Amino acid sequence: VRLRSGLSVDLRIVPQVCYGAALHYFTGSRAHNIAVRQLAVKKGYKINEYGVFQDEERIAGRTEEEVYNCVDLPYIPPELRENRGELEAARKNRLPKLINPEEIRGDLHCHTDASDGRHTLKQMARAAAERGYEYLSISDHSKQVTVAHGLDEKRLLAQIKAIDELNSKLDQIVVLKSIEVDILEDGSLDLPDSILKELDLTVCSVHDLLNLSSEKQTERILRAMDNPYFNILGHPTGRQINQRAPYALDLQRILEAARDRGCYVELNAHPQRLDLNDEACKMARDLGVLLAISTDAHSTADLCYMRFGVEQARRGWLEAGDVINTQPLATLRKLLKRK
Repeated sequence: VRLRSGLSVDLRIVPQVCYGAALHYFTGSRAHNIAVRQLAVKKGYKINEYGVFQDEERIAGRTEEEVYNCVDLPYIPPELRENRGELEAARKNRLPKLINPEEIRGDLHCHTDASDGRHTLKQMARAAAERGYEYLSISDHSKQVTVAHGLDEKRLLAQIKAIDELNSKLDQIVVLKSIEVDILEDGSLDLPDSILKELDLTVCSVHDLLNLSSEKQTERILRAMDNPYFNILGHPTGRQINQRAPYALDLQRILEAARDRGCYVELNAHPQRLDLNDEACKMARDLGVLLAISTDAHSTADLCYMRFGVEQARRGWLEAGDVINTQPLATLRKLLKRK
């Protein structure tokens, strides 16, 4: 099938009796399918896209659950089918209860027309309320990003006042005061602590000097994390899909530092970023690091990108408890208090 967009799509129509087997066969990685088929061989079965067979008799295949049950496994969600330990986890009944979109209570990284966004503070808050969110964090750029008309201290103070005034009129949602503050080359933040302490949270990001060595880039971020007003590391590896590779970084050291300092890392849901990737999300989970799934929205329409972040989180084995913005506002505020 040729779509109007120009994409080519293979369309396969199968009888209902083998629909589950076909769906399983064409979903997930080749490595996962091979591993499942090897389990079947040990039991004297053969699995292909037409079903599960014992000799010439089809014994299962109408549903994916039937396919997995034939090899003594529970249903494995498609996002986990990468042969990265999901079969062993399934065997031990330890598959994660993957996060769902309805468990997201708010977005912690959004921009307004005060920097490089397209809509006003009030418009962003209204759009977030329409999505049923409990809170929305406004994280416009700081002054270092001049091309984005970043905020200096004076303009940020004015925005803080505007958010307080808006919150006094809102009853469905709370707008949180934040900033996407740049991490400078020496690891300092682009705005002084005297203004950062007035905020509910900070998203701290690298936007320049992306070609530093892994050691220098890592040390830069680690020094920034030492700041008591550092909360969330924004788009942690800096990648832009099909445009820019991730910058050199010792991600494990960064994640361990975030855990030890009470910081969090962002899963940036913007489809040009999806940063962290799925393997890094799982690494964070295994290390005990909590994440924030945020859209980096620059318009009201961009708030819908949250679903891409949740889908990425599911590929990374994340549960609702691994993500801070699944928590009610009172709990979130406690999480954001650095010790």
